[in-house]
Amino acid sequence: MSALRDLMLARPGLTLAAAESATCGRLQAAIGAISGASAFFSGGMTAYTLEQKVRHLGVNRAEARAVSCVSAGVAEQMARGACRLFGASLGVATTGYAEPPRKGVAPFVWWAVAHRTAGGRCAVRSGRAAFPGAGRTRVQELAAAAALAALEEFIAGLPPAKRSRPVRARSG
Repeated sequence: MSALRDLMLARPGLTLAAAESATCGRLQAAIGAISGASAFFSGGMTAYTLEQKVRHLGVNRAEARAVSCVSAGVAEQMARGACRLFGASLGVATTGYAEPPRKGVAPFVWWAVAHRTAGGRCAVRSGRAAFPGAGRTRVQELAAAAALAALEEFIAGLPPAKRSRPVRARSG
């Protein structure tokens, strides 16, 4: 986790928020366990139901209902919603199934990372990770780790922070 801390601290002004469903707080716990997280972690929430995803994260009700709240689009809306809710520049989100949704289907989770720029634009990246044979809590742990790895990769791909030049005094 020190990699995430180093990446965040190397880019002053970046802040992070989390929105979780399938990982049920494990993502926030992992971020909060990082020494120095208070310098960049704004907060997070677990929105387990459709109603909470809609109310707090701005997820589109009809779209989420059509996919039982589990899709790349829902994860992306949750990540953007976390940015809005906590006023953060980065949002990371998870939604999925910690247990098989039906016979013959392995548990899987969608993760998403959103980056709000000062200009109001929002870049989003999402992905899916499956966990065949893993039990519920192991799926949650692995999914949180996958989302954090994606977040680290995303941040590493951002342009380096601009360094301000020292102001030189003018002589008269």
